[in-house]
Parts: sequence; C-alpha cells; structure tokens
Amino acid sequence: QLVESGGGLVQAGGSLRLSCVASGRTFGSYAMGWFRQAPGREREFVAAISWSGGSTDYADSVKGRFTISRDNAKNTVYLQMNSLKPEDTALYYCAASRRAYYFGRATDFGSWGQGTQVTVSS
Repeated sequence: QLVESGGGLVQAGGSLRLSCVASGRTFGSYAMGWFRQAPGREREFVAAISWSGGSTDYADSVKGRFTISRDNAKNTVYLQMNSLKPEDTALYYCAASRRAYYFGRATDFGSWGQGTQVTVSS
C-alpha cells in the first residue's frame, strides 16, 4: 500500500514536498516513481529512483526543478518540487516498480497510491 501526502495549493514559483509512505518489508528492493495526471490528459512520468537511491530519472519538463529521493529506513519516497509552474497542476501518484531500476516503462510499476493534488496558481 502506498499513501501520498504533501499536496496543496501554491503560487507559481513556490515549492512543495510530496511524501509517499509504503507498507511492506521489501520497499528497499524496488525502484519508486512519481507520475502525474492533469484533467483531460493522460498520466505522465515525472521522476523515478532506483532501489538504493543511486540512480534517478526525470521528465524533461521537471529537470532542474524537481528532486526525487528516498529513505529506505522509513519506507518513504519524496518529491521536492521547486519553481512550480501552473502547468505542474495535476494529481500526483506514487508508484512502486517490480524492478530495482527504472527502465523507462510505466508498465514496470505494479502498485499505485491514490494520489495527492497539487495546484499551482498563476
């Protein structure tokens, strides 16, 4: 089970930090990711992190602004979002992969949270 938190309403240029707590003893074995879905659009990849945290990947649209990290001792993955833009407005989902690393495939992610809403006002 994955439970996200940290979403909210923020002005453009502001910051938010999303958290995702995972239940289960194998959290530290698998890659984790963040995805988002805006109204009327398909769900899209945002960021991913390998099992150890040693490898990260980002969508081009968030590179340099967002940072994904994890704390395996706390079964938690984070998404630090800075310099937020109105186009970042979406429902953000945490997901757990079946693999230790992210290989560019959303289909590798087998467990999903319910999402946390991020709204950025202009």
